[in-house]
Amino acid sequence: MQNPSRPAPAVGYPPANGYPPPQPGAAYPYNAPYYPNQPYAPPYNNQPYRASSSRAFVRTFLIAMIVVFISMGVIIFVLWLVLRPRLPEFRVDSLSLTNFSTSDTSVSGNWNARFSAYNPNKKLSIYYDAVDSMIFCRTEFVAETRIPPFKQSKRNQTFVDASFAAKDAYVDRRALGDINADRTRGTLSFNVKLLARAEFKTGGWRARNKIVRVLCQSLLVSISSSNTSASGSGKLVAPKDCQVGL
Repeated sequence: MQNPSRPAPAVGYPPANGYPPPQPGAAYPYNAPYYPNQPYAPPYNNQPYRASSSRAFVRTFLIAMIVVFISMGVIIFVLWLVLRPRLPEFRVDSLSLTNFSTSDTSVSGNWNARFSAYNPNKKLSIYYDAVDSMIFCRTEFVAETRIPPFKQSKRNQTFVDASFAAKDAYVDRRALGDINADRTRGTLSFNVKLLARAEFKTGGWRARNKIVRVLCQSLLVSISSSNTSASGSGKLVAPKDCQVGL
């Protein structure tokens, strides 16, 4: 008979850890029964968090770099609009020729040219470096020279001299025939090219170096002797403006 003063044991509630208490006399560890309906807690995995953090860092870095490049481009564009760099102007003021002669496949001679360079910019000075000049008899290259570096301040005009010398410079036979034909008419046609590395700057700001290309075409030189077998000399008929580009 059950003692009414003793409370009845609770039924229907599993132990707190989900396992029944061990039987008296059982040694630890004991074989716990398996409950198929008990929820499984997977181990903690922080890989997705790390991946999302890396993607966020890369995205932030790319956005920052894009902002920096756009800002720099806007600043350079505004400076370009404010300063408005203009290309220099070149002209051949004089071109003298001495000891000019031709053979079956070559020409020889000495040339002295004077260029006038004008900087039209109001706020920018120009520094020229690595200045190379070449002379062509019609379209045939005959000689080249290196001109010393020079600088132009704002609205400045500078005179630059160049000397060329050719000794038996090879010329194509067809071109040589045209040269001799010009000589019999009393004039010779020359082309002069000038390449220079130019830097535009004002105060502490300077633009990226640019290659200035100068082309002076159809420079007519009157020749003293129309005899193709004799040495001749001459001077430029008239000064001529040159084409300037980058």
